[in-house]
Amino acid sequence: MMDLKVGDKVDLIVVRNTAIGFTVLVNEEFEGMLYKNELYQKIEEGQKLVGFIKKIRDDEKLDVSLQAVGFKHTIVKNEIAILNALRKNDGFLALHDKSSPDEIKYQLGMSKKAFKSAIGGLFRQKLIIISEEGIKFV
Repeated sequence: MMDLKVGDKVDLIVVRNTAIGFTVLVNEEFEGMLYKNELYQKIEEGQKLVGFIKKIRDDEKLDVSLQAVGFKHTIVKNEIAILNALRKNDGFLALHDKSSPDEIKYQLGMSKKAFKSAIGGLFRQKLIIISEEGIKFV
């Protein structure tokens, strides 16, 4: 019987690459799926990773993610990543809400949607200014 719940931190071993993602072994006991469209890093078969339970399906298979599940946690993590990138680049990033998803993924390792919600949060906290050129520290 599975005593896992959504949001739990788990150990993953990448088993095989499939069309939609990677089959993984969760806590050396359960089968899970790591979807390719949610990956922002290269992974390979045999690799050990830490992941999080995203969904427990009716067939007892697990959908897992490498990002902690939960809106709040992800936003904060992405805000920190953006602030760190700003620090490294003299307080300016040539990224904004019109930037391409690939550009954002390449520079920050996050989706455009995640980027937009994180810069929205930083803007509301008056930490950054968003202009047509990009974002910068206030």
